[in-house]
Amino acid sequence: MLMFKRAFGAGPAMATALVALALGGCATTDDPASSSMALATTDTVVGTEPAITPTYQEPGTVKYYPSDEPLRLALEQFNRGNYGLAEHYFRDAVERTPRDATAWIGLAASYDRLARFDLADRAYRYATKLAGETTQILNNRGYSYMLRGNYAKARQMLLKAQAREPNNPVIVNNLQLLDGSRRFVQRSGE
Repeated sequence: MLMFKRAFGAGPAMATALVALALGGCATTDDPASSSMALATTDTVVGTEPAITPTYQEPGTVKYYPSDEPLRLALEQFNRGNYGLAEHYFRDAVERTPRDATAWIGLAASYDRLARFDLADRAYRYATKLAGETTQILNNRGYSYMLRGNYAKARQMLLKAQAREPNNPVIVNNLQLLDGSRRFVQRSGE
């Protein structure tokens, strides 16, 4: 900054503004035919709409960006069984990107594991508004009802999920868990 002050007779604010102005409209390219710095431009074709990508992504296919750090940390903590930390990071993720259905589903699942079913229901409703009634949401809600002891509602949700994906191992496992619960065990002589 001292060099800029001596050269231009201005303070640090002016030096910062000059550097920002010089670098603001530039983007690097990997094209050897072009110069090492090129102006950032956007090419548009008249009469075409820009491609819109859905906000919802399957958890295994989510691509991460630096702004997705809370979501990455949330998924990591949830998989480790640290549901309180997962809830914290999922809540941060939905505050940063409120239209991300994956973050809302994760937040709801974290609330389920913390027995905050009122908050889980609200998060599931919001995720459903964003992504529709997906198989994952139906399965998770079924598991949520199973945790609460509402086995009839759990069975209804899980069967609805299974009708969409009959060979999904997670849904099949949740139905087996439900069938193994005390209310659905059929004993002879009872």
